[in-house]
Amino acid sequence: MAWTRKILRVNLTAGTCTEEPLNMQWAQDYLGSRGLASKYLISEIDPKVDPLSPDNKMIMATGPLTGTMASTGGRYTVVTKGPLTGAIACSNSGGFFGAEMKFAGWDMIIFEGKSPKPVYLFVENEKAELRDASHLWGKSCWETEEIIKSQHQDPQIRISSIGKAGENQVLYACVVNDLHRAAGRSGVGAVMGSKNLKAVALRGTRGVGNVKDFPAFMKATNEAKKVLHDNAVTGQGLPKYGTQVLMNVINEIGALPTRNHRDVQFEDASKISAEAMHEKRESDGKTHLVTNAACFGCTIACGRISEIDKGHFTVKNSPKYWGASGGLEYEAAWALGAANGVGDLEALQYANLICNEQGMDPISFGATVGAAMELYEMGVLTAEQIGIDSPFGSAEALAKMVEMTAVGEGFGKELGMGSKRLCAKYGHPELSMSVKGQEFPAYDSRGIQGMGLAYATSNRGACHLRGYTVASEVLGIPVKTDPLATDGKPELVKAFQDATAVFDSAGICVFTSFAWTLADVQPQLDAACEGEWTMDKLNEVGERIWNMERMFNNAAGFTAKDDNLPPRLTQEPAKTGPAKGLVNGLAKMLPEYYQVRGWTPEGEPTADTRQRLGL
Repeated sequence: MAWTRKILRVNLTAGTCTEEPLNMQWAQDYLGSRGLASKYLISEIDPKVDPLSPDNKMIMATGPLTGTMASTGGRYTVVTKGPLTGAIACSNSGGFFGAEMKFAGWDMIIFEGKSPKPVYLFVENEKAELRDASHLWGKSCWETEEIIKSQHQDPQIRISSIGKAGENQVLYACVVNDLHRAAGRSGVGAVMGSKNLKAVALRGTRGVGNVKDFPAFMKATNEAKKVLHDNAVTGQGLPKYGTQVLMNVINEIGALPTRNHRDVQFEDASKISAEAMHEKRESDGKTHLVTNAACFGCTIACGRISEIDKGHFTVKNSPKYWGASGGLEYEAAWALGAANGVGDLEALQYANLICNEQGMDPISFGATVGAAMELYEMGVLTAEQIGIDSPFGSAEALAKMVEMTAVGEGFGKELGMGSKRLCAKYGHPELSMSVKGQEFPAYDSRGIQGMGLAYATSNRGACHLRGYTVASEVLGIPVKTDPLATDGKPELVKAFQDATAVFDSAGICVFTSFAWTLADVQPQLDAACEGEWTMDKLNEVGERIWNMERMFNNAAGFTAKDDNLPPRLTQEPAKTGPAKGLVNGLAKMLPEYYQVRGWTPEGEPTADTRQRLGL
């Protein structure tokens, strides 16, 4: 269904829900989801707005392929100004919520203002209303979903909600849908909490229409699904092992950040890997992994459903965590594990469950724990301050910290600020492994050079999903490049960033790009969407979105000085592995990147670039 051509505007201050036509010229220029929602946000808020004030807005948006038969067409995004970073935030989630929004007849929902009391939005096709949520405030995401479904007597309602982390404005709180899918990064859940919006519940029965050329769309989507099926990564690796297939791979090439990036290899990586999730436990003879799972319309099925060891110290007295639930993805397993030196798979799953239950980004949480453990080992923080002995490798400390942070108690309040604010408070800002305030994901840029440039220039702070050069540098997709070289990386990063903006804005999953290039997406969009969608147009749309986001950040006060990496990555060489002796070569790559982008040496798009892209 290309676009439904309708947006829902929810004024939380006034308590009103209003239908508006979608700006179709903008849809032609920015496609949908990430690109189109960012265009709306940037057009409606002051770039310098306080992210947690009523003047900030939050948009939930689908793309033209969301809800269609395109493989992985279940994605939606939450776009706002992020409280963790102060930069533009766009968090992407799978599951079934995005498709349901489309089935109800909406391209996006814009939330503005602040409700005087807790509310949730209930949408049933064209009917939309705000309802009282005082009975839900203080509940977890899991409880909220159960109560709303029971209240409406409809188990097929799809729900996105915040837990206690969002209510307490943990700066990396996320928005959780379908129990364990999340718009995870940059603190979008804290913005939702600041607006007293507890949940959004959707029921759509309108189905899918508006596809421009249905026979051509059938043909294009079927051909693209065959490409996914025949590819070793999307057809075999991800279905069997999930993203966790990367744990041992990245460790072997010396790019697994360990103990707050002190090291680049983790001696216990194999104990927390995908392979370990398939092995039978000594304690009960069961495997950690129960099955794989797919989001709406997905033919890859990389999701993990796991069951924790009921006898593990974290859950032996908590039966609510014993059932099968969302399992560890690679980023979460790394952040909760290697980043802190914790090699206990069951402890990582416990922390992961709490993050899902109360709505927290496990990447930023785990990386912040890593910073706290380093401060503890240096003697800057004490066991009395934290509430427990917290050396690297302590599963007990990890479990205690996740509990405290999720509900905002004790030292958990400080962990909830993120590593940048935590480390600055205790006099060691250099120990925050972050860019623009957002913590790194699971790739050390001394061992994968292009990722250092991708992190430094990412518009939402450190992120692997804005330009995943790991595909090329490690996996050889679409072409193999040397992970230890800096030459050619500025061009590679730009190409990945622009293409990813199109994947995100189409409403499909970026994991398809392990097998697809834009040439596989183009016929699907051209058959679904009105107008001509050529390769040239898609390349321009991706570049336009990237530059628009950059211009918002510049207007918000970010400069070239913020395109940086912590000194640990540019001054302390890797100690082991293939990258031994290397630091990241950002100083060489960044000026070249600005040139390739058509930006000034200060990192601002030139007048020519802006004019060429219609900005």
